[in-house]
Amino acid sequence: MMIINQEQARRAEIEVRECVTIDQFDACIRLQREAFGLPEVELSPRRHLIVTRRAGGWTLGAFAGDEMVGFVHHLVAVRGADEIIGYSHMMAVARAYQNKGVGALLKWAQRARALAEGRSFINWTWDPMQARNAHFNLHRLGVTARSYAANFYGTDYIGPASSAGESPGLDSDRIFADWDLRSQRVAERAQGRAPESIADPVETIEIPPDWHALVKSDPSAARRELLRVRREFERAFANGLVCAGFQRDALHPRYLLYKSDE
Repeated sequence: MMIINQEQARRAEIEVRECVTIDQFDACIRLQREAFGLPEVELSPRRHLIVTRRAGGWTLGAFAGDEMVGFVHHLVAVRGADEIIGYSHMMAVARAYQNKGVGALLKWAQRARALAEGRSFINWTWDPMQARNAHFNLHRLGVTARSYAANFYGTDYIGPASSAGESPGLDSDRIFADWDLRSQRVAERAQGRAPESIADPVETIEIPPDWHALVKSDPSAARRELLRVRREFERAFANGLVCAGFQRDALHPRYLLYKSDE
């Protein structure tokens, strides 16, 4: 059993421990259905979770008593010639427990487990048009981003319906999160310290303030916005900039990009 951030866990009556039983893996599948609303073909099945554990990865579950209310799935990956790293394939939290710190609890538990295994880096992706995910990753966890993938998973055929009642079929663009587990930036956030203010960004990339509403009301405009954001990120990363912040704004949410220290 592993508990991370014990004071927060006690307040929320949540504990984090590794999933090891068939019932626990089945609970991960139920949470995927609830949190993502994806078709069965897009869900990671029980066998995937079991094989991951056999191959050296793991799944951490967040439990409220006997009920699993969230999980994070961690794969073993390789960076460069021979560096073993982690790849965070997915995280899901039950709707009733969203926005209550469960996601952060799981991610910090993931970091602690990876560090205990001698790892220093975890990679994953997020949808660049999702402001909440961007703020969580960049601000709360301290990730940075240097790469962008166009249509990473193929065209998303499930999503908010348009006014005509059809799925918009948007490309599944993703930003790659780089989580340097031992960096000062991440360590300070893990200790609950607010990040220090940083210099003004070299460049910003604005995203729509309500992406889901735009996709539903005007899929064509949403597609144009996605392509604009893609072009701006690809240009910024090609010029050596690093994304290291996100500014929440009701009308103009935007990514903050800086010159790389490398």
